[in-house]
Amino acid sequence: MTTHILSDTRVLTGRSLRHILRSPDTIITTAVTPVAMMLLFVYVFGGAISTGTGGPYVNYLLPGILLITISSGVAYTAYRLFLDLQGGIFERFRSMPVARPSVLWAHVLTSLAANFAAVAIVVGVALVMGFRSGASVPAWLAVVGILALFTLALTWIAVIAGLLAKTVDGASGFSYPLIFLPFISSAFVPTGSMPGPVAWFAENQPVTSIVDTLRALLAQEPVGIGIWTALAWLVGILVVAYGLAAAIYRRKSG
Repeated sequence: MTTHILSDTRVLTGRSLRHILRSPDTIITTAVTPVAMMLLFVYVFGGAISTGTGGPYVNYLLPGILLITISSGVAYTAYRLFLDLQGGIFERFRSMPVARPSVLWAHVLTSLAANFAAVAIVVGVALVMGFRSGASVPAWLAVVGILALFTLALTWIAVIAGLLAKTVDGASGFSYPLIFLPFISSAFVPTGSMPGPVAWFAENQPVTSIVDTLRALLAQEPVGIGIWTALAWLVGILVVAYGLAAAIYRRKSG
C-alpha cells in the first residue's frame, strides 16, 4: 500500500510540476512582489530604520521577505487545487486505481518545489543587493529545514482553502492575512520600537520567533530557545492543518 501511494504521488507530482514548467510565470510572479518590497525597504526606507544590529539592513530584512515569498506562493496551491476540483479531475481519479492521499500530496510537493524556486530567486537578488552570510553548512541546512516546515504548514492551510473555496478568488484570498502577518513582527523593525499592545502581539505571534531564528542562524549568532518556539509553532500548525485538510478531503471524496 505504501509503495502504491509513493508511486502514485510521484506520477501526480510530475504532472503538477509539468504544469508549473509550462507556465514559469507563476514562480516569477511569486518572487516579484517580495523582491519589489525588498528593494523598497532597503533603498527607500532602510536609511531611516534602526535595527541596532550594525549590519546591512538587507541582512536584517531577508528572513521576513523569504516568509512573505512563501506566504504569497502557497496561494497558487489553493488555486490549482480549486481548478482541479472544478475540472472534475478528482472524480476521474476516483474511478481509477489511484491512492487518494497521493492527490493532495502531489499538490503539496509541487508547492514545496515551486516556493523554493521563488526563494532562490529572492536570495539571488538579495546577494546582488549586498546580503552576505558567513553561516556554516549546518546553519544553512537548518535554515532550509525551517523554510521547508514553514512551506509545508502554510501549504496544508492552502489545501484547506482550495477544498472549501466556492470561487477562484476565495481559493487564493486566504493568503492575504498570511502575507500581512510579517509586517506585525520583527521582520522589518525590532518589536521594541512598537507601541505596547502591538509589540506584545508581535512578540507572541509565530512569525517573530521564526524570523528571529532564521536571522540568528544566518548571522552566526546563538539561537537560544527561540528555535524551539519556532519549531513548536511550525509543527503545531502543520499537524492541525494536515488533520483538517485530510478530514475535509475524506468528506468530499466520499
